[in-house]
Amino acid sequence: MVKNAAALARFETEFVRSEPADFGRNLAIVEALAQEAIALGVFRRQDPLEGIETIVRVARAVNGV
Repeated sequence: MVKNAAALARFETEFVRSEPADFGRNLAIVEALAQEAIALGVFRRQDPLEGIETIVRVARAVNGV
C-alpha cells in the first residue's frame, strides 16, 4: 500500500523524464496497437456511409422523431 501518493507520483514523473525517448520502441508499440485494432475491427469502415441506416434509425428512436 502506498502511504504517500504525491511522492510516488513525483517519483514516476521524474523516472519517465530521466529515460531517453526510444523512437524504435515507440514505433513498435504503435504498430502493435494498430495491428490489434485491425484484428478487433476497431478502425472505421472503408465506406463511411456503410451502416448509416442503422444510425439514423437509432437516432430517430432516441430523439422521438
